[in-house]
Amino acid sequence: MTPEEKLGQLTMFPGASGQTGPAVPPAADSAVRAGAIGSFLSIYSVRDTRRLQEIAMQSRLKIPLLFAFDVIHGWRTVFPVPLGMAATFDSAAAARAARIAAVEASAAGVHWTFAPMVDIARDPRWGRIVEGAGEDPFLGSVMAAAQVRGFQGEPAMLGGAAPPSTDVLLATPKHFAGYGFAEAGRDYNTVELTERTLWDVVLPPFEAAIRAGAATIMASFNEIGGTPAHGSRWLLQDVLRDRWRFGGLVVSDWTGVAELIPHGLGDSATVAARAIRAGVDIEMSSTLYRNTLAAEIRAGRVPQAAVDSAVVRVLRAKHALGLFDDPYRFSDSARERRVLLTAEHRRAAREIARNAIVLLENRASGAAPTLPLRRTLRSLAVIGPLADDPKSALGNWWGAGKPEDVVSPLAGLRRALPNARITHVRGAPADTMDTTGFAAARATARTADAVVLVLGERQDMSAEASSRASIELPGAQLALARAVLRAARAANPSKPVVTVLLNGRPLAVQWLADSMPALVESWFLGVEHGNALADVLLGDADPGGRLPVTVPRATGQVPIYYNHKNTGRPAAESNHYTSKYIDLPWTPLYPFGFGRSYATFAYSDLQLPAEGRTADSLVVSVTVANTSQRAGDEVVQLYVRDDAASVTRPVRELKGFQRVTLGAGERRTVRFTLRPAHLAFTALDLRRVVEPGSFTVWAGGSSAATLEGRFRLSGDTVVVAPAPPAYR
Repeated sequence: MTPEEKLGQLTMFPGASGQTGPAVPPAADSAVRAGAIGSFLSIYSVRDTRRLQEIAMQSRLKIPLLFAFDVIHGWRTVFPVPLGMAATFDSAAAARAARIAAVEASAAGVHWTFAPMVDIARDPRWGRIVEGAGEDPFLGSVMAAAQVRGFQGEPAMLGGAAPPSTDVLLATPKHFAGYGFAEAGRDYNTVELTERTLWDVVLPPFEAAIRAGAATIMASFNEIGGTPAHGSRWLLQDVLRDRWRFGGLVVSDWTGVAELIPHGLGDSATVAARAIRAGVDIEMSSTLYRNTLAAEIRAGRVPQAAVDSAVVRVLRAKHALGLFDDPYRFSDSARERRVLLTAEHRRAAREIARNAIVLLENRASGAAPTLPLRRTLRSLAVIGPLADDPKSALGNWWGAGKPEDVVSPLAGLRRALPNARITHVRGAPADTMDTTGFAAARATARTADAVVLVLGERQDMSAEASSRASIELPGAQLALARAVLRAARAANPSKPVVTVLLNGRPLAVQWLADSMPALVESWFLGVEHGNALADVLLGDADPGGRLPVTVPRATGQVPIYYNHKNTGRPAAESNHYTSKYIDLPWTPLYPFGFGRSYATFAYSDLQLPAEGRTADSLVVSVTVANTSQRAGDEVVQLYVRDDAASVTRPVRELKGFQRVTLGAGERRTVRFTLRPAHLAFTALDLRRVVEPGSFTVWAGGSSAATLEGRFRLSGDTVVVAPAPPAYR
């Protein structure tokens, strides 16, 4: 291969595909024929992928192309956004959704997805919190591994002697690493964190994804300790390849190599050389590798071996997919027609969407709880700017999804209540202070038997480049909620009024929580949003979702997260000189892991050994009972605190969870195994260790669980992992 052909394999060319359909840039054909492009982003039609492969087969070396796309939470069958998926606390559901997405997208000729996003995010102002599993590294690790397995199938499918089936996608955990810690919640901003936070909080989901077999990984825009990730040999070589034995591809983020220039690391040739030496194999979108590195190689400023190693990894990925045997094996129009948006896939989307819905409040309206609503309702007012917004129900990064495929909240309620008179009034826009629709909303609320208010954010108010300085309800929506509730209650003090939130981040909704009879968090649930919501609001399904993020009372509490450290002066109501606010409680509006059910649950009989050794595994069990007269879903959660250690430890950490369905009056004993890895932390010398001492355990339905027990570990300090390579 010539240097130019090698650099072509390391170049990912951006297609012009959008949500309206694919288009191949005019310059692409000649570049492919010359061997100057090795992969494409956002080209996804069978027609275009086959045609471009045909051109690649006309090049001198006949090396097939890779086609990549952001298949984040579904392809044509769109599932809940990742934050909503995390709310299911169900790794099997996450794997199932990823498997369906892979089956559908691969038929269109897509080989490679830039998912899962596994960034831990503690600041909901950051728009991309919607793309990950929330604030907790344990939950994030479980969901990351599940999605990798779903996208790629069994590990043998990408590592065996024979090519895998044609319904897999190369998975790409991103963004490596620390992107979710952007200062001020502002996308692309600087990140400042300690090595201990990096190892204990940021990196575990990436390691879990790699252990699950992830074939590729994406570098992140931010710097760590003065070195941007795209130029960090420590991160991409010392940690990723040497410590974790990762042998797959490293791809840049969009123009991530070129962005080393504004970071201040040098000119085009300098930063391209830095990125390839650091270990970035494929440059996405920008063309610094192709334009500068051939001269740098010939001048001896870039080692030939660095380029060759990257090219070998690219060719191995193509070989693993069987593309050298048949470049067209993933482009199959007949299979595409057969697998897209099938009835089976829609059923899965509806079931998973139901399980992502979180019931936050359910007060009495008259003699009974507000929810579930009665099926005998004669009239229903559906009010709000998002009630009939199918595009927002899809959420962000919706693959090949189409708004016309979506069942909106309004449509779902109309299907579920065919005999009721359902009136829809927008009331107010999602993002302005226009109140001209309030009069119609008040009139509708007065005359209907019940009211469903659908409020929150449009889908373009979160995700990439969509950070918000305030996470309160945007526009005039809070005023709309107040007006509607007053009108409804003036007509009938017992009238059921339900507020449903659509959003890609936790919103600070203190007034809604305090005042609304029922409050439901529905996220963006995908194509079956409305049907799933109607299932829950009418009681056909139990709202079993739980919060994967802490919900603040106001934006001013951000960042707020459950697994924080104690201070020397922990907050105490009785002592003014402790860590709290003078104008707001220090506690969250809703804690991590929280969610109500139509059933009620009681926890008892927490069993754990009183003593153990630092190298031992311990079994913890708890009994959970459904104390109501109906079946319901509960997420049983286990939290641990290391009471005294050589470095400060979080007040509690999630170390296990199980989603269970219990019939009326049913009891079940749920068991967890605490292994040394669950109790380990990064010590002063950066080794990962388990130290002897006492530990507190809590079991319950959220991070505020109060049923607790203790055990003590004796013996020597156990090293679970040696110290990482020194930062450089």
